[in-house]
Amino acid sequence: MASGGASPGSSAVTVARSAGYVPRTQSRWAGLVPNLIFYPIELLGGMTQLGGRVLASAVMRPVGYWRAVRDEMYFVLKTSWFPIVAAVFTFGIMVGIVGLNFTRPLGAGNRYGQYFFIVNIREFTPWINSMVVAGVIGAAICSDLGARKIREELDALQVLGTDPVRELVLPRIVSITLLTPMLMVVSVIIGMVCALISSVSYGGVPANEYLTLVYSNLTVVELVGAWLKSIMIGLVIGVVCAYKGLHCSGGAIGVGRAVNQAVVLSFVLVFLIDGVFNMIMLGLFPQLQILR
Repeated sequence: MASGGASPGSSAVTVARSAGYVPRTQSRWAGLVPNLIFYPIELLGGMTQLGGRVLASAVMRPVGYWRAVRDEMYFVLKTSWFPIVAAVFTFGIMVGIVGLNFTRPLGAGNRYGQYFFIVNIREFTPWINSMVVAGVIGAAICSDLGARKIREELDALQVLGTDPVRELVLPRIVSITLLTPMLMVVSVIIGMVCALISSVSYGGVPANEYLTLVYSNLTVVELVGAWLKSIMIGLVIGVVCAYKGLHCSGGAIGVGRAVNQAVVLSFVLVFLIDGVFNMIMLGLFPQLQILR
């Protein structure tokens, strides 16, 4: 029997808790809070702690993980470029046709480029880009970390003196945070080309009129705002999916459940970030509400 009354396996639990991916025991006050209220607070607090830990590790020790980041970025590009191109092209054509159906009856078909650019860069492209990133890359991150958790690989790394968060989580979050705005730029270009095709072929709008309105509304504030929003979205998706993967349980079924929860939660947070960020941008820069 272990000395000091320690139960078997208590040292392993202590080691696992120090790694940051095993929930700590609730206090007696926390047990009085209904689970409907306590669980969202616990989830938000856990994800905030994980995100803060990853950011602190990346900033305070900015060496030793960039090779893994490069490999993860290559994996992201290899697995997500086609879904993003296909989704943006398909939905871009559809949104373009719908927009023309609104502008043409009003006799404002020549203003279509102005309408589509605002919709594309503020709403459509960040949304479709984040959906593909969360559904493809976020699910892969969550399933990989969840499988490692079920196989107790994370505990083994901790016992060997290796921080699982820095070795496994940090490169994945950094890669998805860097690649999401890059993919957003590509998505914006594809969306504008799709709008050009639909406006010329379906709406009968001259290409020069469409491009003139696009360039007149293309401002630095719009581009920087969309870029910053995509960085935030990529960071949040990475943190959410990594947290769910690190805290899954229940074998293979638990991993599948964690992936489903991570993707759904990422979708919800993307909508919240998009709405809040757009309101902040319009409040700080009222000139964005003026169509040129």
